[in-house]
Amino acid sequence: MDTPLTRRGLMFVLSSPSGAGKTTITRALLKNNPGLEISISATTRQRRPGEVDGQDYYFVDIPEFNAMVENGEMLEHAKVFGNYYGTPRLPVDEALARGNDVIFDIDWQGTQQLREIARDDLVTVFILPPNAKELERRLRARAQDPEETIRQRMDKASDEMTHYSEYDYVLINNNVDMAIQQAQHILDSERLKRHRLSGLSDFVRGLKEGL
Repeated sequence: MDTPLTRRGLMFVLSSPSGAGKTTITRALLKNNPGLEISISATTRQRRPGEVDGQDYYFVDIPEFNAMVENGEMLEHAKVFGNYYGTPRLPVDEALARGNDVIFDIDWQGTQQLREIARDDLVTVFILPPNAKELERRLRARAQDPEETIRQRMDKASDEMTHYSEYDYVLINNNVDMAIQQAQHILDSERLKRHRLSGLSDFVRGLKEGL
């Protein structure tokens, strides 16, 4: 009888400065991988037009957010541009236990916190823009933010990019289709790593017995 192999899910983190392409890449990976779920963050920022609570973010007020942190209900949390963001623990734990992978769209601060508590499950990718001019063009093309916010995001990008060396992989998003393919290759390879497979020893033992 064949010995079944099972795999615990992995935590696939994509980080980048705003405008470098992580949201586009995330959406493509979710579309192409049925066993991949997105980690929905909780945030205290105001909901933007078209956003849905529980689908884009869990929109909470500051007292509720702080209570979640104090009760250990967050895997990671950080303050970004004056608002708080965090990853609720329970949905991620349940997905990993089912063998599903979870993709995270978080910054370097959140990634550092995840590494402290979930190193074996974690795969991290940092996405860089091809140049500063293109990053600014992409931010302006979104037409979501006022001029002051765009300047803040450009200034913050300089600091964020210094953390690239803390990540397992780095992608330069010069061509979004190529970047999506590269991210998919990373995900596929990490899924096959030996330490993620349960029952492998018994499977190999069964193979040997059949020789």
